[in-house]
Amino acid sequence: MESPRVASLVGLRVGLLENTKRNAAEILDAVGALLETQQGAGALVRRTKKQFAMPLPDDMLEELRRECDVVVVGVGDCGSCSAAAVADGIALERAGIPTAVICTEAFVATSTAMAALKGRADYPFLVTEHPVANLAVDGIAARAGVLVSEVVSRLTGTADERAA
Repeated sequence: MESPRVASLVGLRVGLLENTKRNAAEILDAVGALLETQQGAGALVRRTKKQFAMPLPDDMLEELRRECDVVVVGVGDCGSCSAAAVADGIALERAGIPTAVICTEAFVATSTAMAALKGRADYPFLVTEHPVANLAVDGIAARAGVLVSEVVSRLTGTADERAA
């Protein structure tokens, strides 16, 4: 089951859940900054999942549920971290938190397989170019600029952007 989408991001607490992969925090920070400036998002709640290939720990899931109105998860740029990011997105949605999960195009099959395994074969994760680990500062900003509208659409339900 998917949680209800939000009408807008104005004043909302936006969780940024990164997975320790190279440039994941930087991309999420850049997306978060754009959500603040372009969409009026409230506080950014940055969290790091220390074990990228493992499911989101229950205590962290509960913390995100308490402290965030919406969550952006990323960046899945390897097989195990992409699968885990999708699993985390589904878990957050089941907890009632609208979530946008970002994975790279190289791992669409892995991400889709995990969605199916979790009973959500139709789970709409966002897809970005691979890789993200080698992006420089300008590349991170450019990638965030492309992703921000997709993140907003996913969280608000203004478009059905199953890029996978």
